[in-house]
Amino acid sequence: MAVQLNTPVREACEHVCSVPPVAGAVPAARRQVGRILADWEVCADIVDDALLVVSELLTNAIVHALPPALLRLSWVREGGLGTLRVEVTDAGPALAAGHCPSGIDPDEHGRGVEIVHALATRHGIRVRPGGITRWADLVALGATP
Repeated sequence: MAVQLNTPVREACEHVCSVPPVAGAVPAARRQVGRILADWEVCADIVDDALLVVSELLTNAIVHALPPALLRLSWVREGGLGTLRVEVTDAGPALAAGHCPSGIDPDEHGRGVEIVHALATRHGIRVRPGGITRWADLVALGATP
């Protein structure tokens, strides 16, 4: 008698794009990400949070870091869970710690990291020579392939 094991189906998608440090780049990237997440059939319960995380991480990279900003999205569905990872890599800080770019009111900025931490299941930073990657995972229960 043959025994059939139910192995979870694993599906993975990935998208990588460079985001230029120009006016309108973040909203354009956000629209593009929305289309990608729809194409991937990412669970609706995390799409809005994902778009906000993308906006915050990209804005941070464009305002506070050296270009280029590289956005990487990955969506993995396995065993009833869906995990969307948002990563933004930049070339490191544009200014020394504690300094704000000219024309930026520090009272109106600085909450992006807190927003990402509040929305993400997991988050972190990877530092390597020549670049920093900030990442956030958003997990959806009941994600079926």
